[in-house]
Amino acid sequence: MSFADNLKALPKVSHLAALQLLEGEAVVATIENKPGQSGSLAVYNHLAQLYGAIGAEAAKKGIELYAELAEEARAHPGKHPNIDRLLQLHAAERTLRVKQVFATAD
Repeated sequence: MSFADNLKALPKVSHLAALQLLEGEAVVATIENKPGQSGSLAVYNHLAQLYGAIGAEAAKKGIELYAELAEEARAHPGKHPNIDRLLQLHAAERTLRVKQVFATAD
């Protein structure tokens, strides 16, 4: 399946403004709910729901969900930083905690 097809099967993230990825108490990355990042927000949120945190096993699943984009990320490091992060987590067997930042009504 393609990344677009995989996204359709993931839970919606309209209730989220962002996800913060934490190593210890430090925020190491933020994925916002905005164009260009909303797909990654859905993937990372799904992984956090399934695994509780994003470690090697969750990273492997995330790489699979990114489908053809994962191959592009491998071929062009830096083009897809959220995929790069999963590749690094999988290789290093590190774990990041995920903190949801909920959207507020205006």
